[in-house]
Amino acid sequence: MFSKILIANRGEIAIRLIRACQEMGIKTVAVFSEADRASLHVGYADEAYCIGPAPSRESYLNIDKILEVAFKTKADAIHPGYGFLSENGAFAERCAKENIKFIGPPADVIEKMGNKTFARKFITENGIPVIPGTTDDTNDDEALSIAQKIGFPVMVKAAAGGGGKGMRIVRNKDELPSALRAARSEAMSAF
Repeated sequence: MFSKILIANRGEIAIRLIRACQEMGIKTVAVFSEADRASLHVGYADEAYCIGPAPSRESYLNIDKILEVAFKTKADAIHPGYGFLSENGAFAERCAKENIKFIGPPADVIEKMGNKTFARKFITENGIPVIPGTTDDTNDDEALSIAQKIGFPVMVKAAAGGGGKGMRIVRNKDELPSALRAARSEAMSAF
């Protein structure tokens, strides 16, 4: 069991994790951006440290700053919650390299599951049922054929997207071409 966990998240996610730790008698360390200084999770944790300015890439996504706080506070483990660094294989790998337990899947699993095409193929090859769809790269005509076979509505999901980026619900065949363009565009620009 851990004696102290750094919660690498904010808001309700952090509050839930802090409460669970408190119930288990585990000390908690909160991190926060300058904009979140007055957030509830900051006062709720046993310790709290500012890790940078408001933009997430300068605070909640800054692996070096988060690890710096983990070392400073002698945290046994880091819990990423969900979002932010929870699906970042490099972060999980870095934690392992620095001998800090990452509470989540190993880096290689995160990397594999982050690729939607690989994840779907892996899951189906192992006999786990999935909703109808495809793992193949498809052009607009192929996508229409697949969607008509499945039946509308369908969800268009870019393989490279994450956090909802590149996802579109398509209620009929007329919506499909623009949904495909938007999904491709958002996923490429976001990632």
